[in-house]
Amino acid sequence: MRNLTFKKVIAGALLLSLSFFAVSCSGKTNSDSNDIYGGEAVVGITQEPMIFDPHTAVAAGDKEILFNVYEGLYKFDHEGNLNPCLATDVTISDDATTYTFTLREGVTFHNGETMDASDVVYSLERASELMDTLSSVESVTDNGDNTVTVTLDAPNSEMLSNFTAAIIPEGSGDTIGDTRIGTGPFKFESYEAGIGIVLTRNENYWNPELPYLDKVTFKVCADMDAGMLELQSGTIDIFPYLTADKTAMLDTEQFDILSLGSNMIQGLFLNNDVAPFDDVRVRQAINYAVDREEIINLIMDGEGLPLTTGMSPVMGDAYDTSLDGTYTADLDRASELLAEAGYPDGFDMTITVPSNYLIHVNTAVAIADQLSSVGINVSIEQVDWATWLDRVYQGRDYQSTIIALTSDYAPFDVVRRYASDNDGNFINYNNPEVDALLAQIPLTPDTAERNTLYHELLGYITEDAASCYIQDPYSTCAVSRRLTGYELYPMYIQDMSTVHIAVQG
Repeated sequence: MRNLTFKKVIAGALLLSLSFFAVSCSGKTNSDSNDIYGGEAVVGITQEPMIFDPHTAVAAGDKEILFNVYEGLYKFDHEGNLNPCLATDVTISDDATTYTFTLREGVTFHNGETMDASDVVYSLERASELMDTLSSVESVTDNGDNTVTVTLDAPNSEMLSNFTAAIIPEGSGDTIGDTRIGTGPFKFESYEAGIGIVLTRNENYWNPELPYLDKVTFKVCADMDAGMLELQSGTIDIFPYLTADKTAMLDTEQFDILSLGSNMIQGLFLNNDVAPFDDVRVRQAINYAVDREEIINLIMDGEGLPLTTGMSPVMGDAYDTSLDGTYTADLDRASELLAEAGYPDGFDMTITVPSNYLIHVNTAVAIADQLSSVGINVSIEQVDWATWLDRVYQGRDYQSTIIALTSDYAPFDVVRRYASDNDGNFINYNNPEVDALLAQIPLTPDTAERNTLYHELLGYITEDAASCYIQDPYSTCAVSRRLTGYELYPMYIQDMSTVHIAVQG
């Protein structure tokens, strides 16, 4: 048996070795003085929140806010470590089919009720029916001694990171999207469409040192330009996901600028079921026609890591470095492939892009210009976020799109979307060899052997040109110097629990 009280998923040092960096907020203090408690902060967001049920939310913009309200048995920190949260430890059977969690005592929900094993059993059973990441859960058992055992339908040595799924009150599933009751450091106060979300301090949080702020508002901004005006005027304190040109406009005497590798996969995603992208030669041609370095320099001022496969190097040994540069800009090769596929003069295509993400809109414009060099005429269709989710992600009614895919800081979570029957496989990618590898990886306890399987899987995705991967964009955030304690995560999270008013002196 293996007893894990702390599991490090990816060493923080790895981020430095890849030349990713974070600029710490100035004035950060470890003072125990009560003067760091209280006050409020406003975070600017450009995506309208939509779903508040933690087990059905799919948009990263929803999840990054809900991180402050709901918690799971385990929880990621800003260095990518997976730490005990509502559990204090876990014992994993040698065959990786059972996970037995010891529950943290003294945890209360936002409605004042004490969290116990029945809530955990209910939550994990519900999540197993709604979340692909927990679909392998066969049973959840209350052992009667403040422990809960989860039994899987097959061995899975990569399962622990999936137990970040939210624990909610027993029986609350039908109303949780409205009541929004969790155990997190902040309670859900209110939501007004087009205005934003207000969270307030959870006075009974199980960690008595957190949070510091009394109130956090996630304020909806019409677009990046509107958010910049509010940031500069002082009505917004924190504004994430800035582009390089916006960052250059800010006064560093007023704002700390933080930047870090994001573990996001930005790409031109191609619907493999729709002509002409149902032909691998066309998908490969697109990859050769796109100049990733030019896009990164133009859109991100160089602040991105070029990708040619569906995983970022921040995943460490699971990533295959031999795939780097598989597709470099080669217009002659792109033209040859198009001719072989029956498109010697190119074709017309549409890129559907969510209008609220300026980086993706700008990338679409740059790619349209590049593809014109091989006779491909691009029309750019901008849609609102709700339409993108409904028509592109869920309905799969599109030809191509530009978006940044997010995942937990775990390699299997990155690649699971390529299973032919995965709900998140919105590009309709289908390769039986990849399906077989995805079934085999969780059954492989040896890390080195698992990494070999990841490399093989990434090789198939790259050879098939499942889509045109562009970059892992550095995530850049501006933080008012009146605040300190904000930490960037290598994933889509806005953790407000450690933020507080800067102590002067």
